Amino acid sequence: MKQIKCLSILAGLTATALAGFVATSQADELVLSSWLPPKHPIVTGVMEPWADQVAKATEGRVTVRILPKPLGPPPAHYDLAADGVADITYGLHSFTRDDRFLRSRIGQFSFIADTATDGSKAYWDVYAGKLNAQDEHEGTKLLGLWIHGPGMFHNNQRKIDTPEDFSGLKIRTPGGYIADLSQDLGITTQFMGPGEVYEKLSRGVIDGVTFPMEALQAFKLTDYVKSSMKVPGGIYNTSWFMVMNEDVWDGLSDEDKAAIEEVSGAALAELAGNVWDGADTRGAAYISDKNLEVYDAPAPVLQKIRELAAKHEASWADAVSETGFDGAAALSELRSQTGISN
Repeated sequence: MKQIKCLSILAGLTATALAGFVATSQADELVLSSWLPPKHPIVTGVMEPWADQVAKATEGRVTVRILPKPLGPPPAHYDLAADGVADITYGLHSFTRDDRFLRSRIGQFSFIADTATDGSKAYWDVYAGKLNAQDEHEGTKLLGLWIHGPGMFHNNQRKIDTPEDFSGLKIRTPGGYIADLSQDLGITTQFMGPGEVYEKLSRGVIDGVTFPMEALQAFKLTDYVKSSMKVPGGIYNTSWFMVMNEDVWDGLSDEDKAAIEEVSGAALAELAGNVWDGADTRGAAYISDKNLEVYDAPAPVLQKIRELAAKHEASWADAVSETGFDGAAALSELRSQTGISN
């Protein structure tokens, strides 16, 4: 009798263990390649919380593991997801130098938004909506879009009082619109990942950088930047994506897809925007006692930026119209949502 009872208990334990094994084997652990420093606000404030939200929303059926080191350089991250090297990646559209993300450039122009939250919410609404962003993200499932805080112009050579003061400066830009605008202003632009900026500034390879306020603290640049110019709505912005490999996405259940979409899209845009705004606020406090002058762009400089920006916006709108979309109307709608008038 005791032997039968023991066998019964053993069978029950074995069944429980097998059930646990099946449940574990059915769970999907997705790998996210992250190229920003592990303590960067986007990693700690966006990627990690979003991964937690995915696990909670799917009741543990889908988990996201953020790699401590990236699987490739920052510019490669979209293709890492599209090609299936990583399950999930994030990055800047401007890092990809071809025209596959033409319509994404709506989020890079001058005079976009005074806060990253307003800008990110409007960017998701307009680009993902009217401009059909998913169509431009071939090979992936588009999970999120956002922008950082208003882009600023930082340098260690001189204060920018007139448009001519830009001429001859060697400035790191993230590519895209701000690189074109900078070249129009007589700047020699250099493209590099954000993690390289400190070294290049300290060695005098570059004179400055286009970054939002938070980067002065995040990348420890205050020893090598002496002048930071602000422009209403930003002298530029950056358009960010988060994507999942399309085959990986297709392999998830409909229930888990719906759960992940609930914590992505508009919700992710707002989360990222809030994080950027908080980082900019902390960045401003951090530099308040540093030997660094922060000032508003003088009227002649603003006028020149407006003139050049209008040219680039019109050229972009013409190119977008050839794909069947009204870029000018979309840009007007985005600015209407953020309350910016240039």
